[in-house]
Amino acid sequence: MPQPDRLKTDCSKCAALCCIMLAFDKGKDFAFDKNPCEACRNLSRHSCTIHDKLTQEGFPGCVAYDCLGAGNRVIQEVFAGQSWQDEPRLIPVMMEAFSAMREVHKRIDLLRAAEILPLEQQEDQTRRDFLDHLEQHHWSGTELNEFEFGLALEIDIFLHGISKYLTAASYEK
Repeated sequence: MPQPDRLKTDCSKCAALCCIMLAFDKGKDFAFDKNPCEACRNLSRHSCTIHDKLTQEGFPGCVAYDCLGAGNRVIQEVFAGQSWQDEPRLIPVMMEAFSAMREVHKRIDLLRAAEILPLEQQEDQTRRDFLDHLEQHHWSGTELNEFEFGLALEIDIFLHGISKYLTAASYEK
């Protein structure tokens, strides 16, 4: 059975984490101000009441946003389908997990993009090992909390080390 694409956003498997966690300021991308960890006023349960007309209603920022599948992965993997609406006490830990999973998924995206670089065999193996771990690991809340101070730093150091290939590639153009 093929592995699901971890970066594929599936809002039907989420609990509208972006609609509660993220803050935005009134402007060209959002019709009103919203504080972090405050449910958007357009949210009804786990659905946006204006989803089909976000741009017309002044929310092109919502249209452009993609959590890269972090929301659905947090709800399904870390919280086994639970919702902050049924268990309001989960809001702080779900928000922390969502923030950390977004960082995991950013690293997945970068490691996938690095596939096109002319890496040495060992570097490419390291890239694939990191990628396999991030995509296949079943994350717990505790592991996500520790991610940024451990594995994320290792991956960032690795990505910095291979950035020389980006510089070389830009000179070749």
